[in-house]
Amino acid sequence: MRTFFVAPCVILGVVFSVATTALAQMPTYTTAGPVPSALAAAKTIFVSNAGSDSGLYSLYLGPFTGDPDRPYTEFYSALKATGDYTLAADPAQADLVLELSLTAHNDRIYPYKQNGVTDAVPSPSSTDPLPMFRLVVCDGKSHYILWTITHPIDFAYLQKNHDKNFDAALASVLNQFLQISGKTPVPAH
Repeated sequence: MRTFFVAPCVILGVVFSVATTALAQMPTYTTAGPVPSALAAAKTIFVSNAGSDSGLYSLYLGPFTGDPDRPYTEFYSALKATGDYTLAADPAQADLVLELSLTAHNDRIYPYKQNGVTDAVPSPSSTDPLPMFRLVVCDGKSHYILWTITHPIDFAYLQKNHDKNFDAALASVLNQFLQISGKTPVPAH
């Protein structure tokens, strides 16, 4: 009977000591790596619309109002409003090319009704990834990726909250870009 209780304790002790040793060998994160100098030096930017996954807009039974060009239009306008950059009409004229996309993982959807219209939104399951913005920053001359920013859009049950979360996530993407570029982030409104 005594062996029955001792064996699990010994096994548990070995597991804890191995886990502690493994954690002790992990390097600690001390400082961030360098930000490419091209980000701070950029004067002109071309914003590329890499699109949105289908099913994210009310017209297509998705959770957000507007159309698939909404992220591009809002991001372009907000970046222009900062006055920090000249926005180029041609990527060949730009120091940086920003490629903005909105991706979603709609493995599971559930219907809901709003204003008498049946709609569908991604499942709030903790295992389903949330829709997210992805901003890829490329050097205008070499076309190498210099930085990538991703930000999820928080889940909501109501249409107005979906749109509010959409706007907040897009503003966060812009502010992260401005911050790594050495510019002043835009205050929340």
